[in-house]
Amino acid sequence: MNKFLNIALVSAFALCATGCEDYLDTNSPSISDREFVFSSEESARGALNYGYELLRANRNIHSVGIYWSPIWGSDMEGLQDAYSDGDTGQQEKGFYPTGTSAVNINGLQGWEVFGDLYKTIGVCNALIDSFESLPNFNELMSGEPNSLSDIYGQSVALRATCYFELCRYYGDVPMVEHAGESAKGIKSRFAIYDWCVSKLKYVEPHMYRVGENGVRADVMNRNYVQGLIGRIALFNSGYCTRRTDLDAGFYVDGDGEVLSFDDLCVEDTQNKAVYGRRADWRNILEEARPYLEACAQQPGGIQFYLSDPRGTDSQGRVYNCPSQYMFNQMHKDNSIDIADESVYEIPFMYNGGADRPGYIGRAAPQGGNYGAPCAACGQNRIQPHVYYGWFDPDDARRDASCCVTGSNGGAEVLLTFDCGAWGSQGITCNKWDWNRMKKPDTATYGNSAINVSYMRMADVYLMLAEVYAALGQDGQAKTWLQKVHNRNFPGGVDSKLDAWIAACGNEFKSTEWSAMYKAVIKERALEFVGEGVRRFDLIRTGFLPEAAVNNRRDMTKVLQDIQSKGYAEFENGNQLPAYVWVKTVDSRAMNGYRLTAGTPAGQEDDPVLYPGWRGVHDDWDGVLGSFGYSLVNKTLTNVAIKGLFEYVAPGSSQAQAWEAEGYVMTNWGIDLIKDEKNWETHAYKVLAGITDADYQARKSPVTVRPFRYQDLLNSGMTNGYGFRQE
Repeated sequence: MNKFLNIALVSAFALCATGCEDYLDTNSPSISDREFVFSSEESARGALNYGYELLRANRNIHSVGIYWSPIWGSDMEGLQDAYSDGDTGQQEKGFYPTGTSAVNINGLQGWEVFGDLYKTIGVCNALIDSFESLPNFNELMSGEPNSLSDIYGQSVALRATCYFELCRYYGDVPMVEHAGESAKGIKSRFAIYDWCVSKLKYVEPHMYRVGENGVRADVMNRNYVQGLIGRIALFNSGYCTRRTDLDAGFYVDGDGEVLSFDDLCVEDTQNKAVYGRRADWRNILEEARPYLEACAQQPGGIQFYLSDPRGTDSQGRVYNCPSQYMFNQMHKDNSIDIADESVYEIPFMYNGGADRPGYIGRAAPQGGNYGAPCAACGQNRIQPHVYYGWFDPDDARRDASCCVTGSNGGAEVLLTFDCGAWGSQGITCNKWDWNRMKKPDTATYGNSAINVSYMRMADVYLMLAEVYAALGQDGQAKTWLQKVHNRNFPGGVDSKLDAWIAACGNEFKSTEWSAMYKAVIKERALEFVGEGVRRFDLIRTGFLPEAAVNNRRDMTKVLQDIQSKGYAEFENGNQLPAYVWVKTVDSRAMNGYRLTAGTPAGQEDDPVLYPGWRGVHDDWDGVLGSFGYSLVNKTLTNVAIKGLFEYVAPGSSQAQAWEAEGYVMTNWGIDLIKDEKNWETHAYKVLAGITDADYQARKSPVTVRPFRYQDLLNSGMTNGYGFRQE
């Protein structure tokens, strides 16, 4: 790196934070408080790594705080806590059922994310400006990728990622293009999206793919930039709620041209908002398509497994879920391994404070420090009709993604639908689990060291399938859809795929989209359950209002059927019963292991092995022993469950036979009825800000979060959508 870069970087970093620090209240020291002296490529990379660290350390984006909104607020996921109209966070997740004017804008979770993202943007702007001021900049950005062009490209990608997060959560936000500029006022999100994409397109050919020049998926790379262009395009072209209280001509594209819109709903005159999409949405998707194609067809060192490479281990566990393999790879110990399927992954070191599974992984009710595992409330819950009705029973992702048991004190426990049982309420997300680490840190809450896959190849395939389907190319869409779908079925083929696609066409009444398009969106729901994707997919596809109505309809039927018949039945043949029968056993004595994998073929009647992907760590006692602790119960560690997917009447001959074997009848679906009032307000109100009457009247939903008072005070912004200004 030459002296020009050195001088430019020093000057830029002296100013890079002033654009946001003058009005955003942040807890971290500003960049200008650090001494930045750049004399080599390595020191410039160090500055870039500081930007990455700001993003990684901002857990509100990917683990807690603001991230809880999408993982709690869709027609698939719900929170464990009892519903409260006074909970500001729950108001946001439910699309403001008591009205936006009642929201305490200073009481929202994860408020720090707004300022923190602008900190990262400040670092990126400083690096970008420095590179662009080099006399030999054009030479660096010509021909094949080189180390400096790649650093520059990563800076552009990191900045675009921050703006993407800001726009999808807040809508129209301040835009700062250069170091030292103040973040004042707001700019059309569509102009920001267009600008970010134009910059990404410029750097894309000058960056390394994963596997080239030592590049791994723990930094932003050419594959990620290609995928990010597609991801931004889907939001830029999709439905969203925009303000109507702004000056005419506010909503412009990246060239400053005033946009026209196709509105799906009528204007909400009270909140001054309308729900629609850009009229030129097809052009945006057409421009993004070749980048998604390039990412899918030229993945570099990224792997997409069509079968599970683990096979059967020495203890007899059967691994039959290739998508679970990716999550398993992120359950590392004392290393920074990256999952093979990740396009970009946010890495955490061992004991590094990652919140998966502490907040959004498999539940560990009543746990504590050295609790095998330590406390893990697992606040992300899967709605019961999704677990029972949305997944085909042959789809290996159901059990690898969702679980009816948690772990507590080294033992497996059946969860419950009793809303009063802390940490236990409802079906838990099973993608992150302390039990699947060789030596989990059980000393402190949240230190799991499990990485965050910010983009993976399954997402790229499904984004590409969605673009094809949206543009009327169903045949090509199916090619990429079935790659993700089929690998999760026995033999890598779902013989009912065509029938399933046709059935997806009836899920929403909208005639705008084909059955193939709706199938792609449903596949995204199944693939990303528990990951905070569904909420945004519903918003940008325009399915949100109808999904809210459908969700209440489905939950109502479940409650009514359990109350009247003792069970709810679904089209796939599954039954959600009022009661199940359980007993505790030692699976290691029975099967040679306590932590199960996939259910072996032909053993679906085994109450310990089915459903699969549960149990507990094979040697919690050994893990705790290394910390100076010991398990109380070393043998009865697993739960055997009977009647989970079929109704058996209490007192029947079958029930009596199970009870003679030591099984105990245990509340299951009946607790949905016992807590019906709370489930009515809790589960139903996940989307209660969009009522049935709103849907019929085509009222525009409010889908963004407000700015807090301190941000408004110092930035010249105002809140729209009916939110308060103080």
